[in-house]
Amino acid sequence: MSPTDTSPLKNSLGEAGGHLKQAARDAGDAIKGATGAAGDELRIGKAQVKSDLAESALAGISAAEEAGSAAREQADVLMDKGRDLIDSAAELIRERPIASFGAAFAAGWIIAKLARSGDK
Repeated sequence: MSPTDTSPLKNSLGEAGGHLKQAARDAGDAIKGATGAAGDELRIGKAQVKSDLAESALAGISAAEEAGSAAREQADVLMDKGRDLIDSAAELIRERPIASFGAAFAAGWIIAKLARSGDK
């Protein structure tokens, strides 16, 4: 090789440039592939999140329906107990009208006394 003969240098530089171009193409393809895969994963993840949220909403609705049913049952039980208590009081008043009147009068008198003593 003579000091002025640059053809091997040009050949090596050309070969290096070709390899760099190919490396850039390969990197671009890899990025495109990774972007596509990431997009696919995001779509799958989004669908899974929507599915989980829908299932959560359905479970919440079901729980609310169950709570409503339980509340209605408890209200029915309380109403039955209230009716039983009223029936018992009515029966007691029928059996002992004078004692019932006396108890009602005494309760009224006590409530009136307590109300007057709170005014002072």
